[in-house]
Amino acid sequence: MPWNPEKYNQFKNIRFQPFFDLSELIQSDGLKTAVDLGCGTGEQTKILSEKFENTQFIGIDASAEMLVKSKNLESDNLHFKQKMTEDFIQEGNKFDLIFSNAALQWSDNHGKLFPQLLNLVNINGQFAVQMPMQGDNILNQLLLLLADEEPFKTYLKGWRRDYPLLSIDHYTNILFEAGLERINVMQKVYPIIANDVETLFEFISGSALIPYCERLSEMQRKEFTKAFKDKIVQAFPKFPAIYAFKRILMYGRKS
Repeated sequence: MPWNPEKYNQFKNIRFQPFFDLSELIQSDGLKTAVDLGCGTGEQTKILSEKFENTQFIGIDASAEMLVKSKNLESDNLHFKQKMTEDFIQEGNKFDLIFSNAALQWSDNHGKLFPQLLNLVNINGQFAVQMPMQGDNILNQLLLLLADEEPFKTYLKGWRRDYPLLSIDHYTNILFEAGLERINVMQKVYPIIANDVETLFEFISGSALIPYCERLSEMQRKEFTKAFKDKIVQAFPKFPAIYAFKRILMYGRKS
């Protein structure tokens, strides 16, 4: 089940605000080369390339479907490639800015991944990353609970997607050990006001629900979807409701 840009962008305004908050932390001095890891459709990378017009940007993403629209956004200082983050690390190229908005939560073993990424930041370079705190968010917690229940545990052959995010303290220490200064690590709530169950379901169906659905047959998917919506009703018994969607933002500059 490939990524669907249209479904993902149903909540474009909500998904863009953390990007703007993160991009405000970036400084323009010494910024010659930059990479956006998990750039998706490339719209946000385009905004960065226009904000920092003297910087050469490259956006990479593993999804061909998400990158389809990015080709129309390329310019003299912006290009895109289909690539896994892990492949990017193996290439060993260094940048003045490593940026990633709502993407690295899909990569495992952050205790190893983040030091590897930070090693690719040039001296005086910057590191700016934002991720949803999936393990602390109610809808993600409901997904894990459902995956452990029958018949879905059998349908999924015992698989569930455990969340790789570390604690704020751990990320802060990783940035410090990598020689970063001006460290800014924060948790921020981006509330979603939902008028019904369908709104909350649609929000997560464009992201965290995808790896579950791709492992299920059409019939199993319908059953899983109904059970998931029932859990949302139990967790949000009254509408309109507020969903306190938590994200972690981190920034630092290498000395």
